[in-house]
Amino acid sequence: MRRRAVYKKILTLPRYPALWIVRVYQKVFSPDHSFWAKWFFPDGYCMYYPTCSEYGHQVIREYGLVRGILKAGWRILRCNPWSKGGVDRP
Repeated sequence: MRRRAVYKKILTLPRYPALWIVRVYQKVFSPDHSFWAKWFFPDGYCMYYPTCSEYGHQVIREYGLVRGILKAGWRILRCNPWSKGGVDRP
């Protein structure tokens, strides 16, 4: 049982740097979450809820690094001017 817990911990470690990168992107560059967003986009920018970066953070945390990046990438591909947007839960 102890060996299984160690393997699980090793497999979940790579997701933490990815989650940190997403949070840094949100705080510095994101047009919805950054410190400058309220001045340029007071009503928000993303037509999806949750925003693409928040969706990416949620799926990486929930599904792991590889599957989370694939799901977040598919979401980013769907986010375009011809999309209707809406609520998209992970």
